[in-house]
Amino acid sequence: MRLGIIGAGAVAGLHAHGADVLDGIVLSAVCDLREDVAAAVAAPWGAAVFTDYQAMLAAGVVDAVVINTPHSLHRDMVLAAAAQGVHVLVEKPMATTLADCRLMEQACADAGVVMVVGMIQHFMAEKLALQAALATGQLGRVLMIHDYRSTDYRPGTRPDWFFDKEISGGGAFINIGAHCLDRCLWVGGAPAVQLGATTLRRFGAPVETDGAMELTLANGVQVRISIVSDTPDHIDEMLVVCELGTVTVDPRKGTFLEIDGTRSQLHATASHDIQDAFTAQLADFSAAVGGAAPSVSGDHATHVVELVLAAYRSAEDGTPVRLDEVHVASSPLG
Repeated sequence: MRLGIIGAGAVAGLHAHGADVLDGIVLSAVCDLREDVAAAVAAPWGAAVFTDYQAMLAAGVVDAVVINTPHSLHRDMVLAAAAQGVHVLVEKPMATTLADCRLMEQACADAGVVMVVGMIQHFMAEKLALQAALATGQLGRVLMIHDYRSTDYRPGTRPDWFFDKEISGGGAFINIGAHCLDRCLWVGGAPAVQLGATTLRRFGAPVETDGAMELTLANGVQVRISIVSDTPDHIDEMLVVCELGTVTVDPRKGTFLEIDGTRSQLHATASHDIQDAFTAQLADFSAAVGGAAPSVSGDHATHVVELVLAAYRSAEDGTPVRLDEVHVASSPLG
């Protein structure tokens, strides 16, 4: 499979390294508006360089692409790839509206190409260790999840497009919150039926910089997500409370289990964990192109976008949002 990357910033290098180590995948092209940025990612593997994604798709040099661009651009890029018969791994969030999510799915289905949404949490070693422990039954049912994540949404700390709602779709919720929602739904084992949220705008930012969400999942699991900007220490921790024990998950430290006063470590963080996750995600995408079911379903990815939008609505109205029962019932988790 000849792989192209559209958008050479942030995690593009992780995708490129993943392609290098996987059999049957070769990085053939990299596209970015800045030629020098695209060339920096492409050069180690001799991939072609483009500054126009339409030209790259039309050149016939890729069978699949990774779309790693600002959120609102995902729709048009996915539609263009589908029109050229090119498979797509699109980074989260899938899109900035539910209508765009559905349009993207329909276009790919009509074209007979595979679209997978990049939800990297499903491939992180510390999260997989948690899921393995839950699968043994030793913890009993999941009852409650607290997800606490720090970020930095001070203007000037990240590219300007993150602060332009027309391009990004919002602030900390659609960016960082999408990760939190994804992993909480996955660990909680059901879609959400109700969500309440509050947001803060600090530092003169035009989008939300901080906020909290409270969710009830269809199986009764209670979820609280807190996202805070510019904290003294970086925070990225899930606390999962089960009938018979608790688990903490932190990509900087690992996965820790406590049952009846006895603590054990299920995973110790290693320097290669993040790269391994991106490589595994790319392998999962390649398998999906070959006909396998992807680890993350389109319904799940769409539900994450639905919840982000519900959070914005709840924060604006000051009341919880009850999710559409029909939509939730048709949204199995991947």
